[in-house]
Amino acid sequence: MEQPEGFVVPGKERKVCKLVKSLYGLKQPPKQWHAKFDQTMLANGFKINECDKCVYIKNTPNHEVIVCLYVDDMLIMSRDITDINATKGIFG
Repeated sequence: MEQPEGFVVPGKERKVCKLVKSLYGLKQPPKQWHAKFDQTMLANGFKINECDKCVYIKNTPNHEVIVCLYVDDMLIMSRDITDINATKGIFG
């Protein structure tokens, strides 16, 4: 989410506003969250599945890592636990 035009104070662009309306039910926050998730996955070598935009695949030297996203839940699959833990590490 971004602050409305005219409300941004120079030097404090990353500050937040107090919301008068709940974010639940709005279309913008989920779309922006998914865009940020896509950006993070692509930056870490994953590719988006063409058939299902919520499936991400990364080929490592020894194995394949598959991440399935459903709303705010994630399933990480690989034959190697090291790859799974490395993928978890992307998110903190």
